[in-house]
Amino acid sequence: MTLPSLSSAALSVMDAFQIEVLVPLQPYLEEVSFSEGDVIFEIGSAPEAFYVIDEGEVRLEVPSPEPDTDTTLEFSGFGSFIGEVAFLAGTEHWFTAIAHTGVVAHKVSTQGLRRLYHDNPEDGLKVARALARDTATKLRRTSERMADYLDADAPDPEVEDMVARANAAQQELESWSEERVDALLEDIANAVSARAEELADLEIAETTIGNRDDKVIKNQLGSLGVYSSLAGQPGYGVLSSDDERKVTEIASPVGVVFGIIPLTNPVPTIVNKTLISLKSRNALIFSVHRRAQDCGNVTGELVQGVLERHGAPVDLVQWVRGRTSRRRTAKFMRHEGIGLILATGGPGMVKAAYSSGKPAIGVGAGNAPAWVAADADADAVAQAVIDSKGFDNGLICGSEQHLVVDSSIRESLVDALERHGAAVLDEEQTGRFMEAVFDPQTNDLLLQFVGRDASLIAQAAGVERPDVRLVVFQADSSDPHGAAAHERLAPVVSLFTVDGDDQAVWLCKQLLAHDGAGHTAIVHTADRQRIERFALAMPTSRILANVPAAHGCAGVATGLLPTWTLGCGTWGGNSTTDNVGHHNLRNVKRLAEPVGG
Repeated sequence: MTLPSLSSAALSVMDAFQIEVLVPLQPYLEEVSFSEGDVIFEIGSAPEAFYVIDEGEVRLEVPSPEPDTDTTLEFSGFGSFIGEVAFLAGTEHWFTAIAHTGVVAHKVSTQGLRRLYHDNPEDGLKVARALARDTATKLRRTSERMADYLDADAPDPEVEDMVARANAAQQELESWSEERVDALLEDIANAVSARAEELADLEIAETTIGNRDDKVIKNQLGSLGVYSSLAGQPGYGVLSSDDERKVTEIASPVGVVFGIIPLTNPVPTIVNKTLISLKSRNALIFSVHRRAQDCGNVTGELVQGVLERHGAPVDLVQWVRGRTSRRRTAKFMRHEGIGLILATGGPGMVKAAYSSGKPAIGVGAGNAPAWVAADADADAVAQAVIDSKGFDNGLICGSEQHLVVDSSIRESLVDALERHGAAVLDEEQTGRFMEAVFDPQTNDLLLQFVGRDASLIAQAAGVERPDVRLVVFQADSSDPHGAAAHERLAPVVSLFTVDGDDQAVWLCKQLLAHDGAGHTAIVHTADRQRIERFALAMPTSRILANVPAAHGCAGVATGLLPTWTLGCGTWGGNSTTDNVGHHNLRNVKRLAEPVGG
């Protein structure tokens, strides 16, 4: 037996089913190859063929509008059949198949199978039966995997080992003085800051999204900025003592923190979580998005090197190496040895953290409206919005999503936006833009535009502006729904025009009710009463006045706590409204003694 490009050694490890199918199909097979990243077939497409993998790996994905949610179902390698279930059932493909590496495969087309049935009906029947058995086997395995996934008590040796080592390391750290801990944190922050440029280059190379120079700044804020807010603060032991009430507050660690790291901000989120976890005497195990694994490895090894130099257990900071999976992440989140989950990522992952049965701190989606009142300084607003929403190509979820502009200042603001580097689209351009960059089914920004340069996104509207930093498109203030009302992690904002303060406040609340409640809202005005009215009305954890939102929400242009983890309170389904810091990662005991007498 000789099959195209399958060696005898390869065939020796193929099971009887594969041989039973491939031998009669041999004259009807077509050898095909795919380069890394090629889409073999897409979810929802009609199956015209199925494939047998000869060389390489194929990644099976279910697309998600959330860039921070890992969409990979599994990887298939040599000997695997892909697409045959939909092919046999005559249904659309329910996942997308992508060449994870270079792939060589055999293609079995509808025409080829028909020719087999015509030329040799008996062999055709054997192939059909074999494929049916394979489909039944796959369904059984899927059921077994689902049952295993739901069984939270089934141990995973790697998870058990990592959690045990983290708990042992945490107990050693608990006895360290504040001075010794601060010295350790300072060196971690300096080590990351010293390599901020190198790490930014790595982030761009691996994730392919964002802006390199802005990522350098984010890495510095996540390291030195966060450390500056921790230095000298109590992280463990007595926090305060009220002599009159005879109550003493005492901080204790939660133990081991499990941290979820997003694709959009991998390095700064890792170092941020490392610093606040260690400050409160906790160990940290983190899991990085599949498309940021190298960022996780390099940053983790950098941190462990500093731990070793300070005589600290390196197991204080560990991470999931190699491919992550939803099943393993669930094992960590449900493990009895994990004290708290710190979830930064897409809404799907945050919901999974809250439903794990463990204490969790999550973040919500941003969809920040920015009210530009009649008395606002148009030039100052334009500069602030472009500096903010253009920063790291719009990947900060607290940055402006919508400009809610009073009609009396609209023309001045549009002129100022154009002067400062924005492309403001007219109605015709907006129509083309909406069709090109938004999914018509979900109204989400298409993933290929997430974190991309504004000049590339502007081309979707037929606008050639190589120097543009922001794209502004028109939106209907009477209909605050649909694609114009969604969060967009890209340098793109919608522009709503309103008449007066009442309509502006109403529209901002409607936008937040549609998406992004609890996160951030912005107002630009010189009127203190307007600011206070806006602050009282907005269902958000952060209300920013007259500052660039991306910088303000993260504590750069404001007195808020520097962090890359922003709680959204009950409005956003979160447990806190805080800019999350080390104070959120500890238990506070209260020693109470008799009063009076």
